[in-house]
Amino acid sequence: MNPEKFRGTTVALVTPFLPGGEVDVVRLKALIDWHVEEGTDVILATGTTGEASTLATAEHKKVMELIVEHCAGRRPVICGAGSNSTREAIGLTGFAENAGCDGILSVGPYYNKPTQEGFYQHFGEIASSTSLPVILYNVPGRTGSNISAETTLRLAEIDNIVAIKEASGSLSQMMEILRLRPDDFLVLSGDDALALALLALGGDGVISVVANETPGLLHEMVHAAFAGDWDKAREIHYRLLPLMEINFIETNPIPAKTALSMMGLIKEEFRLPMVRIGDESRQKLKKVLVELGLVS
Repeated sequence: MNPEKFRGTTVALVTPFLPGGEVDVVRLKALIDWHVEEGTDVILATGTTGEASTLATAEHKKVMELIVEHCAGRRPVICGAGSNSTREAIGLTGFAENAGCDGILSVGPYYNKPTQEGFYQHFGEIASSTSLPVILYNVPGRTGSNISAETTLRLAEIDNIVAIKEASGSLSQMMEILRLRPDDFLVLSGDDALALALLALGGDGVISVVANETPGLLHEMVHAAFAGDWDKAREIHYRLLPLMEINFIETNPIPAKTALSMMGLIKEEFRLPMVRIGDESRQKLKKVLVELGLVS
């Protein structure tokens, strides 16, 4: 199973809401069109940044279907289909496959805190339930437990487990995976600020929050690195670094959605327990956006 279509820049797409709380279909479609125009390589639907945890199951499925349908083959679509229930994750994976997506992102079970053998069996069951490529998602800061390099490498031997989104924050762990991975297994950064470092170590791209705000620039950075133009890649990295960092001044995706609202691309709407950004953080965020020329 060739995972090359998932190399490069993947936007962890936000889910825009209307003031009444419904999914804003018009702005969601407009965001997809913008990403296609700006060169984003892959679209990720219903991930952490897409607030999947506050979407009802029917809405989760609707957003997956909508994004696949509107992309219409213009870009590969990955659907977030993870759960802390293996059965629930298998159900969402089956729906994503029927919807026509190109792959699924499956997060490590949160709250349960599985053992490493539990991780292995969880992802193995999901992979065996589908013909789709499976991308693992390791984000211990959100889930409460880390998928070790050893477990990732065991899982990489399963034919349709093709990549990992690594957001452990540990370059040592990422290097261990890169050192021993099969040739056809991708390692994608789950942290924007570490993306360039991971690319320099042999990584394959990034699943990104900052791509929501600066898709063209991030694409340029990643592909400059692929081309060996490290001066250009570093210049863009340091230009974007303040935005990469301010995106986490409050819980993701609060700052990114606020920035997109300031840019006139979506409404500043969240679902509890996500709330609007604090005044002090808002001013800091706006300063960074002004410096980048994203708002006046």
